[in-house]
Amino acid sequence: MKHVTIKDVAKRLNCSVSSVSRAFNDKYDIRKETRDLILATAKEMGYSPNPMAKSLLKQCSNQIGVVVPEFINSFFPEVILGIQKVLLEKKYQVLITSSNENSETEMENLMNMEDSMVDGIIISVSSETKNIDYLTKMVKEGFPVVMFNRVNEEIPISKVIFNDYKWAFFATEHLIEQGYRNIYHFSGPQHLSLSKNRMNGFRDAMNKHKLPFTSEQIIETGLLIEDGERIIENLIKKGTIPEAIFAMNDPTAIGAMKMLKKYKLKIPEDVAIVGFSETKLASLIEPALTSVVQPTYEMGMHVANLLLKQIESDCHAEVETIVLNGKINIRESSVRVK
Repeated sequence: MKHVTIKDVAKRLNCSVSSVSRAFNDKYDIRKETRDLILATAKEMGYSPNPMAKSLLKQCSNQIGVVVPEFINSFFPEVILGIQKVLLEKKYQVLITSSNENSETEMENLMNMEDSMVDGIIISVSSETKNIDYLTKMVKEGFPVVMFNRVNEEIPISKVIFNDYKWAFFATEHLIEQGYRNIYHFSGPQHLSLSKNRMNGFRDAMNKHKLPFTSEQIIETGLLIEDGERIIENLIKKGTIPEAIFAMNDPTAIGAMKMLKKYKLKIPEDVAIVGFSETKLASLIEPALTSVVQPTYEMGMHVANLLLKQIESDCHAEVETIVLNGKINIRESSVRVK
């Protein structure tokens, strides 16, 4: 079927192409009756504007880039669903890429998106990302960028984060209230602000309850299941098995649980465990894992709305930081057997 052009519409109505163009763009210098007739005729003929031409006219692509660290766990896909909910309603296409926890891949993703003339970027940085020069340059040049979850505090842009400190404190306090005293924290990479905040929550909960602990009880573990397996196996082999573990995230908690079972240690009788971020596996693993729930879908909606504010204000919107709350789902992995 022949693609209907703006010229075809003008020919049908025996009017100028410029009149049709003014009607499509809702210009002030065209009568309402004429505009309505042109739009009705265009619809009847099956006209739709060329997306590329429209983008060039508006100097926008109607595309938003999203860069996340990984898709292995359900956290980031759930955030993306919230992002899409907002942006698709605004007729934006969402281009999604993963850095696979690699800073070089993350940089390539950012550069490709900028080359593709996306209208803005939403990003959660990789566990490797320490150099933020490129992101800082983009922001200084007026490119709309919003961060979420894994953010860098040095870049003056809008962010959506979780109250990691508060819920790490409560997660640790839950273990203390169950009667555990020798508690370890498996922390994330310390250049990530959420890792620092969760570690500080652990420390302050221990201090509040006057429980002595050493630096050896805070172990920079990583973010993956195999990281949890590796660290707990090292502790078992050294004979320094904790009473309880507050893990940086669910994957490291689940990795620790797998290795404890391999060595015939019972959970929670021998070692209690609390995770963070409430992955799908938390309720499926045996015993079910106590974990901190983050509002992933809402996080996605908030971050998309912040980016739209930046785009619509031509990057003059006030920089905002939205801090979200959660809850703890207490399950068998942390409840002391009486």
